[in-house]
Amino acid sequence: MTDRAYTRRNVTRAAAAGALTAGLLCLAPLAQAAQTPAVPAPPPGSGIAAAHHAAEAPSTLGTLSRFFARDGAIARSAAQPRIEGATVPVYTLSPEFVAGKANAPVAKLDFLATTAVSSDGQKASVWAAHVGDSWKVVNIATGDDETRYAAEGAKKLGGGTVFREPQINAWYVQRGDRVLPLDQDAVRAVGAGGTTVAAYRDRVHKAYGDKLPGSAYAEKGLAGGYDEPGPRGGSSSSGLAPAATAGGAALALGLGAVTVRRLRRRTAG
Repeated sequence: MTDRAYTRRNVTRAAAAGALTAGLLCLAPLAQAAQTPAVPAPPPGSGIAAAHHAAEAPSTLGTLSRFFARDGAIARSAAQPRIEGATVPVYTLSPEFVAGKANAPVAKLDFLATTAVSSDGQKASVWAAHVGDSWKVVNIATGDDETRYAAEGAKKLGGGTVFREPQINAWYVQRGDRVLPLDQDAVRAVGAGGTTVAAYRDRVHKAYGDKLPGSAYAEKGLAGGYDEPGPRGGSSSSGLAPAATAGGAALALGLGAVTVRRLRRRTAG
């Protein structure tokens, strides 16, 4: 082989290597972008206002009086429930994200929540959902987790999405590539320092990827990993438990009666 032929071959190899490197560099931003989830669309301001109005409606306050008076905790006439603070959006882990769909948001809007307080200090979360062409109260649950974690998430990672992983009742806040825990269930899942979106996606895919729509798990009616249906009835066909099966006391609305359920969470499997 002549020196000239050897040189030409090396030049050709170098050019090919350079082209390959350039191609990989061009693909790198796309690969990185695929790891960054889309931001879920927030509810319209008019929807938040309508949900807040529904929470403070006389009919809802009457139902809250019965709710706070359950088990003889307080006389219904003495409950005097009031709505406190702002209405907040509540997001739940998205099946599309669990499935690994490119650019899928980590969570999707589930309902809007408003905190109610009784005269003896009990707190309840009033849930409103878009039903038909309006926002209506669909459930009341004990405690103020929804508004409390929304506030904590805003302090911990301003501008992030606060969401819940219902299978383990864990609360997180996500912004960009970071997922940070907001309660002890989340700390046990991802550590006190949080994790990356990619690592969190891997974890939930391994945990729930075989429990999505169409899976044998879902067909058996076990979707969500709970052993009782939620207050809104039935189990989730998505394989991700609906927010109404969060656990604790809950009140199903719409039948004119107070129904309190204590849901027992079990390990999905």
